[in-house]
Amino acid sequence: MKKALIILNPAAGTRQANGVFVEIINIFNRGGYAPTVMVTSARGEGKQIAREESANFDVVVAIGGDGTFNEVVDGLLEGHADTPIGYIPAGSTNDFGASLGIPRNLLMAAQNIVEGVPKNLDIGKFNDRYFSYVASFGAFTQTSYSAPQDLKNLLGHTAYILEGIKDIPSIRPQKLRLRNEIGVYGGEYIFGAVCNSTSMGGILTLDRKYVDMNDGKFEVLLIRSPKNVVELTQIVTALTQGNYKNSPLMSFFSSSRVEILADPDMPWTLDGEYQEGCENIVIENKKSAIRLILPEDDDISRKGA
Repeated sequence: MKKALIILNPAAGTRQANGVFVEIINIFNRGGYAPTVMVTSARGEGKQIAREESANFDVVVAIGGDGTFNEVVDGLLEGHADTPIGYIPAGSTNDFGASLGIPRNLLMAAQNIVEGVPKNLDIGKFNDRYFSYVASFGAFTQTSYSAPQDLKNLLGHTAYILEGIKDIPSIRPQKLRLRNEIGVYGGEYIFGAVCNSTSMGGILTLDRKYVDMNDGKFEVLLIRSPKNVVELTQIVTALTQGNYKNSPLMSFFSSSRVEILADPDMPWTLDGEYQEGCENIVIENKKSAIRLILPEDDDISRKGA
């Protein structure tokens, strides 16, 4: 039998994985896998387990939210393992899983891993830390890690929106200088995201026609600080309509590498988890960095929610 390392975050989301975990194990048994289960109890444990153990298994399966998946990917890459990864999304929003078309039904997601094949997937690197799908700052960013877990469980995306709207009046514009292959962007911004997904920061969405998750490039969105109520209304309208490319208050482009000069006290989030800021930041796309197990007929290229 093939060996499967299953890394479970039992506190993720509404803890729904705990109630069907025996059935998940049975699915892997019937699929020819001998599972080894390791349960996390604190932030960072998933990364440590993946870093130390991934190379000894035929597949590593993350069961939890996007933060759990982030830890597993980060640990696997730090450990220089080439082990395929399976993802069973059990968080409160599961943006990354939705972008990949992974079922929200946990048993279906497990079955897809057993029957699927590894597909290459780009991964981001924020200085020396890896992330799976988004690095962001500013409005809506802090809500990813500050919204109460019970509120996120109850309301899902609505919880992020409520928390984000509450923060807008007090958001402090951030001075930023960004350089990429094309040129230099600079000014005061209330939001920025470097993303490889159809969902940015838990709230903003991208049309699937813009997103290829294995093309070696990120989608980058910068929103300038509005000077008055009219400009704020224009921003809200553009976000609601998904009209990022035609708004004079937004910059939207694709890039494989960005160099950022920012306030070192400005916090970021990586896949919804807090990341301390720094003055000089390099965000790179690591093309085809991992192999993610998906159904054979799924195509990550132009894959949208």
